[in-house]
Amino acid sequence: MSVRALAVAIVAVTPTLLAPAFAADDPPRRMSTVGGELLGRPGTQVHEGPGVPELPDDLTAKSWIVADAESGEVLAARNAHWPLAPASTLKMLFADTVLPKFDREDLYRARPEHFTEMGEGSSAVGIADDQTYTVEDLWRGVFLVSGNDAVYALTAMNGGKERTVAEMNARAEELQAGDTHVVNPDGYDARGQTSSAYDLTLFARSGMQNSDFREYAATPEAEFPGGGEGEDRESYPIANTNRLLVGAPGLEPYEGIAGVKNGYTSSAGHTFTGIAERSGRVLLVTVMNPEDDDSLAVYREAADLLDWGFEAAGTVEPVGELVPPLSELPGEEPATTEVDGGKNTGDESALDGATASSEGGGSASGVLVLGVTAGTAVLLAAGAYVFHRRHPLPLPARRRRAAPPD
Repeated sequence: MSVRALAVAIVAVTPTLLAPAFAADDPPRRMSTVGGELLGRPGTQVHEGPGVPELPDDLTAKSWIVADAESGEVLAARNAHWPLAPASTLKMLFADTVLPKFDREDLYRARPEHFTEMGEGSSAVGIADDQTYTVEDLWRGVFLVSGNDAVYALTAMNGGKERTVAEMNARAEELQAGDTHVVNPDGYDARGQTSSAYDLTLFARSGMQNSDFREYAATPEAEFPGGGEGEDRESYPIANTNRLLVGAPGLEPYEGIAGVKNGYTSSAGHTFTGIAERSGRVLLVTVMNPEDDDSLAVYREAADLLDWGFEAAGTVEPVGELVPPLSELPGEEPATTEVDGGKNTGDESALDGATASSEGGGSASGVLVLGVTAGTAVLLAAGAYVFHRRHPLPLPARRRRAAPPD
């Protein structure tokens, strides 16, 4: 059994000594104005007025944004386009790019050479050399425990790191996420690798239109295959590290939460993008690098912003918008994130019978309702994430479960 099989981590990404060249204490004086001129200004942007609640007064994050997932209206933001280290929230772009390519039942066989570029100390779900896993197993490893080994397994299926990174950058460009530059697929610190609160919110909005993405993001716990063969093969439990989904000592699960992704590195600090629904309104929030050393601060600030957003929505004048993909602009042809032409079938030594999924990533310009219920003991169909120009797709409810802190 490989070392990876023993390294079942519950953190998004462990610290690294490689400090990105973009680290800075203050936002750039000039930032992107994609989505609106106010979003390119440093500092907090919100339209105060009669009936508009005050923003939480204890926010410490370097950058944050709260937006309506259906209309795309940005209700308030702080340094929305500041390019920062994203940590494992970048896995949302990885999933949005790669997830539609393979069916859940497709098989992957682990090879040592697939993991040579993983960063030292990476979080791992515990993939063992020469063992076989389904694509569904791998995505659970990505979404629940932020396993970099699961990312590199799927990257091998997708034709390797160079190809996957190129496709992720192409997908970011298609989504108009200009603050994002991908260097590796898992979010591990790397020189020049950046994203922003605005871009991460675009990735979440796009990814959540895929039913598999939604299900994985909403799964609180699962079983992951361990050692052995056939009927003798064992499994072990893995739990989601999204604390607004599963809770933690001193932090209750957030009412209406449905994902999506958390992260941590020494350069990025704690990062989080979440989506929640209350009374038919769906909000997205992204929080990057709170000053507090408390690992739960990113969730507390995200929850406070969601509370503010649900209270302010319908009253506050937006400060900008989440833009649609380039392919949805008038006169544009649908874009693809494929590189070198055609559909990738991956490394045949790593993949048994892989086929492309029939469901694509979907449109990112119109979301209606995300039905989320809590308190069930098993995953059940409950509600739907309904999109303009598309049929409703189911989203499972989740069991609420306290999890140990990171």
